[in-house]
Amino acid sequence: MLAMLLSSPLAGCHRGPRPTPPRPRGVSARVASSADLIVRGADIWTLDPGQPRASAVAISDGVIVAVGDDASIGALAGSSTVSLDAGGGTVTPGLVDAHAHLLGLGESLDTVDLRGATSIEEVVERLQDGAPAEGWVIGRGWDQNLWSAAAMPTHHPLTQAFPDRPVWLRRIDGHAAWGNAALLRTAGITQRTDDPEGGEILRGADGTPSGVLIDAAMSLVSVPEASEAEVRRRLQAAQQHVLERGLTGVHDMGIGPTCDAAYRSLAADPDGLRIRVHAYAAEPWFVRDLQDHAPDPLLEGSRYALAGVKVYADGALGSHGAALLQPYADRPEHRGLLQHDPAALHRVVHSAMRGGWQVATHAIGDAANRAVLDTYEEALGVAARRDPRPRIEHCQILHPDDIPRFAALGVIASMQPTHATSDMSWVPERLGEGRLAGAYAWQSLLGAGAHVCFGSDFPVELPDVTHGLYAAITRQDPSGNPSQGWQPEQRVSLETAIRGFTEEAAFAVHREDELGRVAVGMRADLTCFGRVLKEDAPGAIHDAPVLGTLVEGRPEHWAG
Repeated sequence: MLAMLLSSPLAGCHRGPRPTPPRPRGVSARVASSADLIVRGADIWTLDPGQPRASAVAISDGVIVAVGDDASIGALAGSSTVSLDAGGGTVTPGLVDAHAHLLGLGESLDTVDLRGATSIEEVVERLQDGAPAEGWVIGRGWDQNLWSAAAMPTHHPLTQAFPDRPVWLRRIDGHAAWGNAALLRTAGITQRTDDPEGGEILRGADGTPSGVLIDAAMSLVSVPEASEAEVRRRLQAAQQHVLERGLTGVHDMGIGPTCDAAYRSLAADPDGLRIRVHAYAAEPWFVRDLQDHAPDPLLEGSRYALAGVKVYADGALGSHGAALLQPYADRPEHRGLLQHDPAALHRVVHSAMRGGWQVATHAIGDAANRAVLDTYEEALGVAARRDPRPRIEHCQILHPDDIPRFAALGVIASMQPTHATSDMSWVPERLGEGRLAGAYAWQSLLGAGAHVCFGSDFPVELPDVTHGLYAAITRQDPSGNPSQGWQPEQRVSLETAIRGFTEEAAFAVHREDELGRVAVGMRADLTCFGRVLKEDAPGAIHDAPVLGTLVEGRPEHWAG
Protein backbone atom coordinates (compact mmCIF):
# COMPACT_ATOMS: atom_id res chain seq x y z
CA MET A 1 0.00 0.00 0.00
CA LEU A 2 2.77 2.46 0.85
CA ALA A 3 4.50 1.79 -2.44
CA MET A 4 1.21 2.39 -4.23
CA LEU A 5 0.76 5.69 -2.43
CA LEU A 6 4.26 6.87 -3.21
CA SER A 7 3.82 6.14 -6.90
CA SER A 8 0.39 7.80 -7.07
CA PRO A 9 -0.38 11.47 -7.81
CA LEU A 10 -0.62 11.99 -4.04
CA ALA A 11 3.14 11.73 -3.72
CA GLY A 12 3.47 15.10 -5.43
CA CYS A 13 0.92 16.90 -3.24
CA HIS A 14 2.35 20.23 -2.15
CA ARG A 15 2.54 20.71 1.61
CA GLY A 16 2.36 24.12 3.17
CA PRO A 17 0.69 27.30 1.90
CA ARG A 18 -0.72 26.92 -1.64
CA PRO A 19 0.59 29.40 -4.23
CA THR A 20 -2.54 28.95 -6.41
CA PRO A 21 -5.90 30.65 -5.78
CA PRO A 22 -8.28 28.69 -3.57
CA ARG A 23 -10.93 26.47 -5.13
CA PRO A 24 -14.34 28.16 -4.98
CA ARG A 25 -16.75 26.77 -2.43
CA GLY A 26 -19.53 24.53 -3.71
CA VAL A 27 -17.50 22.65 -6.33
CA SER A 28 -19.43 19.51 -7.26
CA ALA A 29 -18.37 15.97 -8.02
CA ARG A 30 -19.09 16.62 -11.72
CA VAL A 31 -16.12 18.99 -11.99
CA ALA A 32 -13.54 16.20 -11.84
CA SER A 33 -13.62 13.26 -14.23
CA SER A 34 -11.76 11.21 -11.65
CA ALA A 35 -10.50 11.55 -8.08
CA ASP A 36 -6.96 11.39 -6.80
CA LEU A 37 -8.05 9.38 -3.79
CA ILE A 38 -11.19 7.67 -2.54
CA VAL A 39 -11.87 6.57 1.03
CA ARG A 40 -14.66 3.98 1.07
CA GLY A 41 -16.23 1.40 3.34
CA ALA A 42 -16.47 3.94 6.15
CA ASP A 43 -18.89 5.15 8.79
CA ILE A 44 -18.37 8.85 8.05
CA TRP A 45 -19.54 11.50 10.52
CA THR A 46 -19.53 14.43 8.10
CA LEU A 47 -20.87 17.11 10.52
CA ASP A 48 -22.57 18.50 7.41
CA PRO A 49 -26.25 19.09 8.32
CA GLY A 50 -27.26 18.49 4.72
CA GLN A 51 -25.69 15.02 4.67
CA PRO A 52 -24.81 13.89 8.21
CA ARG A 53 -23.58 10.40 7.35
CA ALA A 54 -21.91 8.77 4.36
CA SER A 55 -19.74 5.78 3.52
CA ALA A 56 -17.29 7.22 0.98
CA VAL A 57 -15.54 10.42 0.02
CA ALA A 58 -13.65 11.47 -3.11
CA ILE A 59 -10.68 13.83 -3.03
CA SER A 60 -8.94 15.75 -5.80
CA ASP A 61 -5.97 18.08 -5.36
CA GLY A 62 -6.39 17.96 -1.58
CA VAL A 63 -10.04 19.07 -1.64
CA ILE A 64 -13.19 17.01 -1.11
CA VAL A 65 -15.09 16.78 -4.43
CA ALA A 66 -17.82 14.29 -3.53
CA VAL A 67 -19.39 12.64 -0.49
CA GLY A 68 -21.82 9.75 -0.71
CA ASP A 69 -22.12 5.98 -0.79
CA ASP A 70 -19.54 3.51 -2.04
CA ALA A 71 -21.22 3.00 -5.41
CA SER A 72 -21.63 6.66 -6.38
CA ILE A 73 -18.17 7.65 -5.19
CA GLY A 74 -16.61 4.57 -6.81
CA ALA A 75 -17.76 5.90 -10.19
CA LEU A 76 -15.16 8.67 -9.82
CA ALA A 77 -12.28 6.20 -9.72
CA GLY A 78 -9.85 6.54 -12.61
CA SER A 79 -6.80 4.55 -13.64
CA SER A 80 -4.54 6.44 -11.21
CA THR A 81 -6.98 6.81 -8.32
CA VAL A 82 -5.85 5.43 -4.98
CA SER A 83 -8.62 3.71 -3.05
CA LEU A 84 -8.40 3.26 0.71
CA ASP A 85 -10.72 0.82 2.44
CA ALA A 86 -11.73 2.04 5.91
CA GLY A 87 -12.93 -1.43 6.82
CA GLY A 88 -16.21 -0.19 8.25
CA GLY A 89 -14.52 2.02 10.83
CA THR A 90 -15.57 5.54 11.74
CA VAL A 91 -14.13 8.45 9.76
CA THR A 92 -14.41 12.02 11.01
CA PRO A 93 -13.19 15.39 9.82
CA GLY A 94 -9.54 15.73 10.77
CA LEU A 95 -9.34 15.90 14.55
CA VAL A 96 -7.46 18.91 15.90
CA ASP A 97 -6.05 19.45 19.38
CA ALA A 98 -7.14 23.00 20.17
CA HIS A 99 -4.66 23.48 23.02
CA ALA A 100 -1.31 21.75 22.79
CA HIS A 101 2.44 22.20 23.05
CA LEU A 102 4.07 20.33 20.19
CA LEU A 103 7.63 21.24 21.15
CA GLY A 104 6.85 20.28 24.74
CA LEU A 105 5.75 16.88 23.47
CA GLY A 106 8.94 16.55 21.45
CA GLU A 107 10.98 17.47 24.52
CA SER A 108 9.08 14.95 26.63
CA LEU A 109 9.96 12.22 24.14
CA ASP A 110 13.61 13.17 24.71
CA THR A 111 13.62 13.61 28.50
CA VAL A 112 12.72 11.49 31.51
CA ASP A 113 8.97 10.82 31.66
CA LEU A 114 7.68 11.06 35.23
CA ARG A 115 3.99 10.78 34.38
CA GLY A 116 2.17 8.36 36.69
CA ALA A 117 5.01 7.99 39.22
CA THR A 118 3.32 7.05 42.50
CA SER A 119 6.11 8.06 44.89
CA ILE A 120 9.21 10.20 45.19
CA GLU A 121 11.24 7.02 45.23
CA GLU A 122 9.83 6.07 41.84
CA VAL A 123 10.69 9.53 40.48
CA VAL A 124 14.31 9.10 41.60
CA GLU A 125 14.48 5.59 40.14
CA ARG A 126 13.24 6.80 36.76
CA LEU A 127 15.78 9.63 36.78
CA GLN A 128 18.63 7.29 37.61
CA ASP A 129 17.57 4.93 34.83
CA GLY A 130 16.86 7.54 32.16
CA ALA A 131 19.15 10.53 32.77
CA PRO A 132 22.10 11.18 30.44
CA ALA A 133 25.60 10.43 31.71
CA GLU A 134 26.44 14.10 32.22
CA GLY A 135 24.92 17.58 32.19
CA TRP A 136 21.50 18.62 33.41
CA VAL A 137 18.95 16.03 34.47
CA ILE A 138 15.62 17.09 32.97
CA GLY A 139 12.23 15.46 33.34
CA ARG A 140 8.54 16.22 33.38
CA GLY A 141 5.28 14.79 34.62
CA TRP A 142 5.49 14.45 38.41
CA ASP A 143 2.27 14.94 40.34
CA GLN A 144 2.32 15.01 44.12
CA ASN A 145 -1.39 14.23 44.18
CA LEU A 146 -0.48 10.64 43.24
CA TRP A 147 1.78 10.20 46.27
CA SER A 148 0.60 8.92 49.62
CA ALA A 149 1.13 12.21 51.46
CA ALA A 150 0.05 14.37 48.47
CA ALA A 151 2.49 17.04 49.68
CA MET A 152 4.93 19.10 47.66
CA PRO A 153 8.44 17.55 47.67
CA THR A 154 11.75 19.03 48.80
CA HIS A 155 15.11 19.04 47.09
CA HIS A 156 16.67 16.49 49.48
CA PRO A 157 15.96 13.20 47.62
CA LEU A 158 17.11 14.75 44.35
CA THR A 159 20.20 16.21 46.00
CA GLN A 160 21.11 12.85 47.46
CA ALA A 161 20.76 11.12 44.09
CA PHE A 162 22.44 13.90 42.07
CA PRO A 163 24.65 16.01 44.39
CA ASP A 164 26.58 17.86 41.68
CA ARG A 165 24.35 18.07 38.57
CA PRO A 166 21.35 20.41 38.28
CA VAL A 167 18.04 18.56 38.28
CA TRP A 168 15.04 20.33 36.69
CA LEU A 169 11.69 18.55 36.81
CA ARG A 170 8.55 20.29 35.60
CA ARG A 171 5.29 19.31 37.22
CA ILE A 172 2.73 17.60 35.00
CA ASP A 173 0.80 20.85 34.45
CA GLY A 174 3.95 22.85 33.66
CA HIS A 175 3.14 25.38 36.39
CA ALA A 176 5.68 24.22 38.96
CA ALA A 177 9.18 22.82 38.89
CA TRP A 178 11.24 20.81 41.37
CA GLY A 179 14.98 20.94 41.58
CA ASN A 180 17.92 19.86 43.70
CA ALA A 181 20.47 21.87 45.65
CA ALA A 182 22.76 22.12 42.62
CA LEU A 183 19.94 23.73 40.66
CA LEU A 184 19.26 26.26 43.41
CA ARG A 185 22.98 27.11 43.52
CA THR A 186 23.17 27.48 39.74
CA ALA A 187 20.15 29.81 39.74
CA GLY A 188 21.36 31.77 42.77
CA ILE A 189 18.14 31.08 44.69
CA THR A 190 18.73 31.48 48.41
CA GLN A 191 16.89 32.31 51.60
CA ARG A 192 17.20 35.98 50.67
CA THR A 193 15.64 35.63 47.21
CA ASP A 194 12.26 37.34 47.03
CA ASP A 195 9.23 35.74 45.39
CA PRO A 196 8.72 37.27 41.94
CA GLU A 197 5.36 38.78 41.04
CA GLY A 198 3.03 35.96 40.00
CA GLY A 199 5.27 33.26 41.47
CA GLU A 200 6.21 31.56 44.70
CA ILE A 201 9.37 29.92 46.04
CA LEU A 202 8.22 27.22 48.41
CA ARG A 203 10.26 27.31 51.62
CA GLY A 204 10.93 25.43 54.81
CA ALA A 205 10.03 26.79 58.24
CA ASP A 206 13.28 28.80 58.36
CA GLY A 207 12.70 30.36 54.95
CA THR A 208 15.18 28.12 53.11
CA PRO A 209 14.01 27.32 49.55
CA SER A 210 12.59 23.81 49.47
CA GLY A 211 13.39 23.15 45.83
CA VAL A 212 9.89 23.76 44.37
CA LEU A 213 9.20 26.87 42.29
CA ILE A 214 5.64 27.88 41.36
CA ASP A 215 4.66 29.70 38.14
CA ALA A 216 6.70 32.91 37.63
CA ALA A 217 9.36 31.69 40.08
CA MET A 218 10.42 29.17 37.44
CA SER A 219 11.77 32.08 35.39
CA LEU A 220 14.54 32.44 37.99
CA VAL A 221 16.14 29.34 36.42
CA SER A 222 17.88 29.53 33.05
CA VAL A 223 17.54 26.06 31.53
CA PRO A 224 19.95 25.35 28.63
CA GLU A 225 18.18 26.16 25.36
CA ALA A 226 18.01 23.79 22.42
CA SER A 227 19.30 24.89 19.02
CA GLU A 228 16.91 25.51 16.13
CA ALA A 229 18.05 22.24 14.55
CA GLU A 230 17.26 20.38 17.78
CA VAL A 231 13.89 22.12 18.03
CA ARG A 232 13.10 21.15 14.45
CA ARG A 233 14.00 17.52 15.12
CA ARG A 234 11.77 17.46 18.19
CA LEU A 235 8.86 19.02 16.30
CA GLN A 236 9.19 16.38 13.58
CA ALA A 237 9.21 13.57 16.15
CA ALA A 238 6.19 15.06 17.90
CA GLN A 239 4.19 15.50 14.71
CA GLN A 240 4.74 11.85 13.79
CA HIS A 241 3.60 10.91 17.29
CA VAL A 242 0.33 12.85 17.00
CA LEU A 243 -0.38 11.74 13.43
CA GLU A 244 -0.29 8.15 14.65
CA ARG A 245 -2.90 9.16 17.25
CA GLY A 246 -5.32 10.68 14.78
CA LEU A 247 -4.53 14.40 14.89
CA THR A 248 -4.34 16.43 11.70
CA GLY A 249 -3.55 19.72 13.43
CA VAL A 250 -2.82 21.52 16.67
CA HIS A 251 -3.24 24.98 18.13
CA ASP A 252 0.23 25.44 19.60
CA MET A 253 0.10 27.63 22.67
CA GLY A 254 2.90 29.91 23.78
CA ILE A 255 5.81 29.41 21.37
CA GLY A 256 9.02 31.41 21.20
CA PRO A 257 11.15 32.73 18.33
CA THR A 258 13.30 29.61 17.97
CA CYS A 259 10.23 27.40 17.70
CA ASP A 260 8.64 29.83 15.22
CA ALA A 261 11.78 29.76 13.06
CA ALA A 262 11.80 25.96 13.13
CA TYR A 263 8.14 25.85 12.10
CA ARG A 264 8.77 28.22 9.20
CA SER A 265 11.69 26.11 8.08
CA LEU A 266 9.54 22.99 8.18
CA ALA A 267 6.66 24.69 6.37
CA ALA A 268 9.01 25.72 3.55
CA ASP A 269 10.01 22.07 3.07
CA PRO A 270 7.42 20.10 1.03
CA ASP A 271 8.04 17.12 3.29
CA GLY A 272 8.55 19.07 6.51
CA LEU A 273 5.33 20.15 8.20
CA ARG A 274 2.84 17.31 7.85
CA ILE A 275 0.11 18.68 10.15
CA ARG A 276 -1.57 22.07 10.39
CA VAL A 277 -0.23 24.30 13.15
CA HIS A 278 -1.97 27.47 14.29
CA ALA A 279 0.48 29.08 16.70
CA TYR A 280 0.23 31.61 19.51
CA ALA A 281 3.28 33.61 20.52
CA ALA A 282 4.31 33.45 24.16
CA GLU A 283 3.44 36.68 25.92
CA PRO A 284 7.05 37.70 26.79
CA TRP A 285 8.09 37.32 23.14
CA PHE A 286 5.09 39.32 21.96
CA VAL A 287 5.74 42.12 24.46
CA ARG A 288 9.45 42.24 23.65
CA ASP A 289 9.47 41.89 19.86
CA LEU A 290 6.09 41.57 18.17
CA GLN A 291 3.85 44.44 19.24
CA ASP A 292 4.74 46.42 16.10
CA HIS A 293 4.32 43.40 13.82
CA ALA A 294 1.17 42.05 12.23
CA PRO A 295 0.10 38.42 12.67
CA ASP A 296 0.46 36.01 9.77
CA PRO A 297 -2.44 36.11 7.31
CA LEU A 298 -4.64 33.02 7.35
CA LEU A 299 -3.98 31.72 3.83
CA GLU A 300 -6.37 29.02 2.71
CA GLY A 301 -4.78 25.59 2.99
CA SER A 302 -1.80 26.88 4.97
CA ARG A 303 0.10 24.53 7.24
CA TYR A 304 1.53 27.18 9.58
CA ALA A 305 0.45 30.58 10.86
CA LEU A 306 1.56 32.63 13.85
CA ALA A 307 -1.68 34.49 14.38
CA GLY A 308 -2.26 34.77 18.12
CA VAL A 309 -0.78 35.65 21.49
CA LYS A 310 -0.86 33.40 24.55
CA VAL A 311 -1.31 35.36 27.80
CA TYR A 312 -1.28 33.99 31.37
CA ALA A 313 -3.79 35.19 33.95
CA ASP A 314 -3.03 32.67 36.72
CA GLY A 315 -1.38 29.35 37.51
CA ALA A 316 -2.67 25.80 37.95
CA LEU A 317 -5.11 24.27 40.39
CA GLY A 318 -2.89 21.31 41.21
CA SER A 319 -0.12 23.54 42.53
CA HIS A 320 -2.50 26.02 44.26
CA GLY A 321 -1.61 28.62 41.64
CA ALA A 322 -5.08 29.08 40.12
CA ALA A 323 -6.56 32.39 41.27
CA LEU A 324 -9.81 31.88 43.17
CA LEU A 325 -12.52 34.25 44.34
CA GLN A 326 -12.60 32.44 47.69
CA PRO A 327 -9.67 30.75 49.50
CA TYR A 328 -8.65 27.18 48.81
CA ALA A 329 -10.53 24.75 51.02
CA ASP A 330 -7.29 22.85 51.69
CA ARG A 331 -5.13 25.99 52.06
CA PRO A 332 -7.45 28.57 53.63
CA GLU A 333 -4.87 31.36 53.80
CA HIS A 334 -4.29 31.25 50.03
CA ARG A 335 -6.29 32.29 46.95
CA GLY A 336 -3.76 31.47 44.23
CA LEU A 337 -1.63 33.67 42.02
CA LEU A 338 -2.69 36.24 39.44
CA GLN A 339 0.07 36.69 36.90
CA HIS A 340 -0.88 40.33 36.19
CA ASP A 341 -2.49 43.20 38.01
CA PRO A 342 -5.55 44.49 36.12
CA ALA A 343 -3.65 47.34 34.47
CA ALA A 344 -0.90 45.05 33.13
CA LEU A 345 -3.41 42.52 31.79
CA HIS A 346 -5.29 45.39 30.17
CA ARG A 347 -2.13 46.65 28.45
CA VAL A 348 -1.07 43.38 26.85
CA VAL A 349 -4.59 42.35 25.77
CA HIS A 350 -5.38 45.77 24.31
CA SER A 351 -2.05 45.89 22.50
CA ALA A 352 -2.60 42.49 20.93
CA MET A 353 -6.18 43.17 19.87
CA ARG A 354 -5.28 46.56 18.41
CA GLY A 355 -2.60 44.82 16.36
CA GLY A 356 -5.01 42.27 14.93
CA TRP A 357 -3.70 39.34 16.97
CA GLN A 358 -6.09 36.77 18.39
CA VAL A 359 -5.71 36.63 22.17
CA ALA A 360 -5.81 33.33 24.05
CA THR A 361 -5.52 33.74 27.81
CA HIS A 362 -4.78 30.96 30.27
CA ALA A 363 -7.28 31.20 33.12
CA ILE A 364 -8.10 28.33 35.46
CA GLY A 365 -9.52 29.80 38.68
CA ASP A 366 -12.82 31.66 38.87
CA ALA A 367 -11.08 34.92 39.86
CA ALA A 368 -8.77 34.69 36.85
CA ASN A 369 -11.61 33.87 34.46
CA ARG A 370 -13.62 36.84 35.72
CA ALA A 371 -10.60 39.13 35.34
CA VAL A 372 -10.08 37.97 31.76
CA LEU A 373 -13.74 38.35 30.83
CA ASP A 374 -13.69 41.88 32.28
CA THR A 375 -10.56 42.72 30.30
CA TYR A 376 -11.94 41.28 27.06
CA GLU A 377 -15.16 43.24 27.49
CA GLU A 378 -13.12 46.44 27.66
CA ALA A 379 -10.76 45.47 24.83
CA LEU A 380 -13.32 44.42 22.23
CA GLY A 381 -13.90 48.07 21.38
CA VAL A 382 -10.30 48.53 20.21
CA ALA A 383 -9.88 45.24 18.33
CA ALA A 384 -8.56 45.65 14.79
CA ARG A 385 -10.35 42.51 13.64
CA ARG A 386 -14.06 42.76 13.05
CA ASP A 387 -14.51 39.31 14.59
CA PRO A 388 -11.63 38.92 17.07
CA ARG A 389 -12.85 35.70 18.75
CA PRO A 390 -10.82 36.02 21.96
CA ARG A 391 -10.25 32.74 23.75
CA ILE A 392 -9.92 31.62 27.33
CA GLU A 393 -7.76 28.54 27.71
CA HIS A 394 -8.90 25.93 30.26
CA CYS A 395 -11.85 27.74 31.95
CA GLN A 396 -11.63 25.07 34.62
CA ILE A 397 -13.35 26.85 37.52
CA LEU A 398 -16.05 29.37 36.67
CA HIS A 399 -18.43 31.29 38.88
CA PRO A 400 -21.92 30.43 37.58
CA ASP A 401 -22.64 34.13 37.02
CA ASP A 402 -19.81 34.29 34.48
CA ILE A 403 -20.86 31.36 32.29
CA PRO A 404 -23.37 33.38 30.18
CA ARG A 405 -20.74 36.05 29.54
CA PHE A 406 -18.79 33.81 27.15
CA ALA A 407 -21.55 33.76 24.55
CA ALA A 408 -22.53 37.37 25.22
CA LEU A 409 -18.98 38.59 24.54
CA GLY A 410 -18.14 36.10 21.79
CA VAL A 411 -15.39 34.51 23.91
CA ILE A 412 -14.36 30.99 22.92
CA ALA A 413 -13.97 28.47 25.74
CA SER A 414 -10.98 26.26 24.94
CA MET A 415 -11.25 23.24 27.25
CA GLN A 416 -9.53 19.90 27.80
CA PRO A 417 -11.84 16.99 28.68
CA THR A 418 -9.08 14.80 30.12
CA HIS A 419 -8.20 17.51 32.63
CA ALA A 420 -11.52 16.87 34.34
CA THR A 421 -11.00 13.12 34.60
CA SER A 422 -7.38 13.51 35.69
CA ASP A 423 -8.25 16.05 38.38
CA MET A 424 -11.62 14.79 39.65
CA SER A 425 -10.18 12.79 42.56
CA TRP A 426 -8.72 15.86 44.29
CA VAL A 427 -10.63 18.91 43.01
CA PRO A 428 -13.39 18.62 45.67
CA GLU A 429 -10.72 18.79 48.37
CA ARG A 430 -9.20 21.90 46.76
CA LEU A 431 -12.49 23.75 46.39
CA GLY A 432 -15.01 22.17 48.73
CA GLU A 433 -18.12 20.41 47.48
CA GLY A 434 -20.16 23.62 47.44
CA ARG A 435 -18.06 25.23 44.70
CA LEU A 436 -18.18 22.56 41.98
CA ALA A 437 -21.11 23.86 39.91
CA GLY A 438 -18.78 25.70 37.55
CA ALA A 439 -15.98 23.11 37.54
CA TYR A 440 -14.96 21.87 34.06
CA ALA A 441 -18.47 22.88 33.00
CA TRP A 442 -18.34 22.47 29.24
CA GLN A 443 -22.01 21.42 28.95
CA SER A 444 -23.10 24.49 30.89
CA LEU A 445 -21.10 26.70 28.54
CA LEU A 446 -22.58 24.98 25.49
CA GLY A 447 -26.05 25.29 26.94
CA ALA A 448 -25.48 29.03 27.39
CA GLY A 449 -24.60 29.35 23.69
CA ALA A 450 -20.81 29.56 23.90
CA HIS A 451 -18.40 28.10 21.36
CA VAL A 452 -16.38 25.34 23.07
CA CYS A 453 -13.37 23.75 21.40
CA PHE A 454 -11.55 20.75 22.82
CA GLY A 455 -7.90 19.81 23.24
CA SER A 456 -5.59 17.94 25.60
CA ASP A 457 -2.86 20.39 26.67
CA PHE A 458 -0.32 17.71 25.79
CA PRO A 459 2.23 16.87 27.13
CA VAL A 460 0.31 17.68 30.33
CA GLU A 461 -2.08 14.94 29.20
CA LEU A 462 -1.42 12.28 26.59
CA PRO A 463 -2.03 13.41 22.99
CA ASP A 464 -4.38 10.48 22.25
CA VAL A 465 -7.54 12.21 21.01
CA THR A 466 -9.62 9.12 21.80
CA HIS A 467 -8.98 9.81 25.48
CA GLY A 468 -10.49 13.27 25.08
CA LEU A 469 -13.56 11.95 23.27
CA TYR A 470 -14.07 9.34 25.99
CA ALA A 471 -13.66 11.84 28.83
CA ALA A 472 -16.05 14.32 27.21
CA ILE A 473 -18.92 11.85 26.93
CA THR A 474 -18.36 9.90 30.18
CA ARG A 475 -16.44 12.08 32.67
CA GLN A 476 -15.03 8.78 33.91
CA ASP A 477 -11.55 7.33 34.28
CA PRO A 478 -10.53 4.54 31.86
CA SER A 479 -11.92 1.95 34.29
CA GLY A 480 -15.39 3.51 34.13
CA ASN A 481 -15.34 5.25 37.51
CA PRO A 482 -17.36 6.89 38.90
CA SER A 483 -20.23 4.85 37.51
CA GLN A 484 -22.32 7.83 36.33
CA GLY A 485 -19.38 10.11 35.71
CA TRP A 486 -18.06 13.00 37.80
CA GLN A 487 -20.50 15.93 37.67
CA PRO A 488 -22.47 13.86 35.12
CA GLU A 489 -24.68 16.77 34.09
CA GLN A 490 -21.64 18.11 32.21
CA ARG A 491 -21.35 15.10 29.88
CA VAL A 492 -21.84 15.72 26.15
CA SER A 493 -22.90 13.52 23.24
CA LEU A 494 -20.34 11.82 21.02
CA GLU A 495 -21.28 14.09 18.12
CA THR A 496 -20.73 17.16 20.30
CA ALA A 497 -17.38 15.80 21.43
CA ILE A 498 -16.30 15.23 17.84
CA ARG A 499 -17.43 18.74 16.94
CA GLY A 500 -15.25 20.11 19.74
CA PHE A 501 -12.16 18.60 18.09
CA THR A 502 -13.19 19.49 14.51
CA GLU A 503 -15.77 22.12 13.62
CA GLU A 504 -15.32 24.11 16.83
CA ALA A 505 -11.55 23.85 16.62
CA ALA A 506 -11.74 25.28 13.09
CA PHE A 507 -14.06 28.08 14.23
CA ALA A 508 -11.66 28.92 17.05
CA VAL A 509 -9.00 29.87 14.49
CA HIS A 510 -11.26 31.50 11.84
CA ARG A 511 -11.00 28.51 9.47
CA GLU A 512 -14.51 27.06 9.58
CA ASP A 513 -14.98 27.75 5.85
CA GLU A 514 -12.33 25.20 4.88
CA LEU A 515 -11.83 22.82 7.81
CA GLY A 516 -13.92 20.89 10.30
CA ARG A 517 -16.49 19.13 8.08
CA VAL A 518 -16.53 16.38 5.46
CA ALA A 519 -18.29 18.31 2.71
CA VAL A 520 -17.72 19.26 -0.93
CA GLY A 521 -15.21 22.09 -1.20
CA MET A 522 -13.63 21.53 2.21
CA ARG A 523 -9.98 20.59 2.71
CA ALA A 524 -9.53 16.83 2.80
CA ASP A 525 -8.28 16.41 6.37
CA LEU A 526 -9.66 13.14 7.76
CA THR A 527 -9.17 10.92 10.80
CA CYS A 528 -9.93 7.23 10.22
CA PHE A 529 -10.50 4.78 13.07
CA GLY A 530 -10.13 1.03 12.95
CA ARG A 531 -13.54 0.48 14.51
CA VAL A 532 -16.96 2.07 14.68
CA LEU A 533 -17.25 4.66 17.46
CA LYS A 534 -20.49 4.24 19.39
CA GLU A 535 -21.81 6.38 22.18
CA ASP A 536 -23.20 3.35 24.00
CA ALA A 537 -19.79 1.65 23.97
CA PRO A 538 -17.52 4.37 25.39
CA GLY A 539 -14.82 1.96 26.55
CA ALA A 540 -14.21 1.04 22.93
CA ILE A 541 -13.69 4.73 22.12
CA HIS A 542 -10.94 5.22 24.71
CA ASP A 543 -8.64 2.67 23.08
CA ALA A 544 -9.94 2.83 19.50
CA PRO A 545 -7.09 2.20 17.05
CA VAL A 546 -6.29 4.90 14.52
CA LEU A 547 -6.30 3.42 11.04
CA GLY A 548 -5.11 6.51 9.23
CA THR A 549 -4.68 10.28 9.25
CA LEU A 550 -5.05 12.28 6.04
CA VAL A 551 -3.98 15.90 5.66
CA GLU A 552 -4.81 17.71 2.42
CA GLY A 553 -5.86 14.37 0.94
CA ARG A 554 -2.56 12.68 1.63
CA PRO A 555 -2.27 9.74 4.06
CA GLU A 556 0.36 11.03 6.47
CA HIS A 557 -0.22 7.94 8.58
CA TRP A 558 -1.89 4.75 7.36
CA ALA A 559 -1.83 1.52 9.33
CA GLY A 560 -4.05 -0.43 6.94
